[in-house]
Amino acid sequence: MPRFAANLTMLFTEVPSLHRPELAAQAGFDGAEVLFPYDHPEAEWEKALSGLPLALINTPPGNWSAGDRGFAAVPGQEAVFRDGFLRAASVANRLGAERVHVMAGVAKGPMAEQVYRENLLWATGQAPELAITVEPINPDDMPGYFLNDFDQAARILEDLNAAQIGLQFDVWHAARIHGNATTVWDTHRHRVSHVQIAGFPSRNEPGGGGFDLPALCADLDAAAGTVWVAGEYRPSRATVHGLMWLQALKSRNRPIGD
Repeated sequence: MPRFAANLTMLFTEVPSLHRPELAAQAGFDGAEVLFPYDHPEAEWEKALSGLPLALINTPPGNWSAGDRGFAAVPGQEAVFRDGFLRAASVANRLGAERVHVMAGVAKGPMAEQVYRENLLWATGQAPELAITVEPINPDDMPGYFLNDFDQAARILEDLNAAQIGLQFDVWHAARIHGNATTVWDTHRHRVSHVQIAGFPSRNEPGGGGFDLPALCADLDAAAGTVWVAGEYRPSRATVHGLMWLQALKSRNRPIGD
């Protein structure tokens, strides 16, 4: 059975961030992901997690309100990216995070792709024991984001041929980018090392939109890997009152509703 993580940046926002791991554990999640665990000292996160596994963190995005969305593909910002990656790697090591998602940033063109490739390979050399993911993000949610297509990501990963770097499959972004998340999963699942789920066409509780979540879990079972499935969505009500999807996927004996 896949391990299920709560995205603590989007779930359990009824309480402050350092109180969310406890609620996630009580709700039946096996672990957590925290997109940007940089606003609190690592010692505070260690205490808050209290042994709850941390599946994934992101590299620092920069000044979000000013439009920064990471720097891995941004020409001229190589030093900023590399400083941020080393910080993320240090935090991941301290907190036991299994993967770091490298945020590409807002950029386009051949130079951006060259910088992206060089930075990814540099990152693998700096933290050879750390698993890295890359995630295509749809242009409506993140205008101008460099990595905005799963086929683009697959081509880059194939060219780099670095086993340390995997594809992050987000059902929401796959559906928004390509129209059919199932086709994306079927095409690229052999590259996937981390999964995020949400409802479609809303981004609320997982389910709906024609995507078969139990089948995805069965595929992960058959692969016998260590892929996490993280709930990364906007709860339509208090988080604890919308977790029927988690219970259903863990038991897999009833359909997943919207």
